[in-house]
Amino acid sequence: MSSRNSPYAVVICHGSYHTPEPYLPFLAALESKGIEAYCPQLPSSDLRKMNVGDLSKPDFDRDPPRDGYPQAIDDVEVVTEILNRLVMDHEKHVVLLGHSSGAFTATMAARPELQVKSRREKGFSGGIIGIFYECGFLIPVGESVHSFFQPKDGSEAVIPPFCQFHNRGFEGLASTKDGAKYFFNDLDDDTAKYYEGTLTASQPLTTVLDNDPYVSVPCAYLITENDLALPPAYQESMIEMQGQRSGVELSVYRCGAGHSPHLTWTEGLVSVLEDFEQKAFNIGG
Repeated sequence: MSSRNSPYAVVICHGSYHTPEPYLPFLAALESKGIEAYCPQLPSSDLRKMNVGDLSKPDFDRDPPRDGYPQAIDDVEVVTEILNRLVMDHEKHVVLLGHSSGAFTATMAARPELQVKSRREKGFSGGIIGIFYECGFLIPVGESVHSFFQPKDGSEAVIPPFCQFHNRGFEGLASTKDGAKYFFNDLDDDTAKYYEGTLTASQPLTTVLDNDPYVSVPCAYLITENDLALPPAYQESMIEMQGQRSGVELSVYRCGAGHSPHLTWTEGLVSVLEDFEQKAFNIGG
């Protein structure tokens, strides 16, 4: 087993419609504890890659980019590049944190060759020691973010109340509406409106999950009990779905925050993440 003093890093996979900006206070809090932390801009929420014209007044009805809109697989490539550097080059221990739909990215990116157990078996140090889901989507293998939330009986499509689709429907972009209410409801009004202004757009995420780290690395889930975007009952149903599978180790934490505890419960989130990291390290680090 590696030394408990080995440095570890946290790689944050942000949610749809987001930029890294709402995560900056959390990054600063982690770094104040000496924890190396990363939150890259993921392509599926990057307006610069969506052919929307003027970024200050984006036109979501324009034609898609020549190569199509970025998808979750593109997000995974960005995160994998960071993981390769941390794990393969520097042999660091890593906790992946997936927020909201970014949970899919974290799950997909935690490939076996990057996990600490498989690396140790080959004589290498470092690796992914766990995945922390911050009110995240626990997508089953064989599903995409989009397919998981849509009815399987061919009935009318489900559109979240914070989504606004444009002239191509599911083939085009969705932007947000009432973002302050659904994503930042436990901030004061001015701050919530500020962060609402940082939200972007995304196409429905149709990349299919083909990786199953739920059963091979320790996982944790933070339930956000004041969440209007992903109600806690839905979070609990996903936890139950994964938790009943053989081999899944899923620690559950709770807080009274809305959908952005990285902003409104920052120190608490750091604390439970540190607690999980210690548990995950003791299991497999």
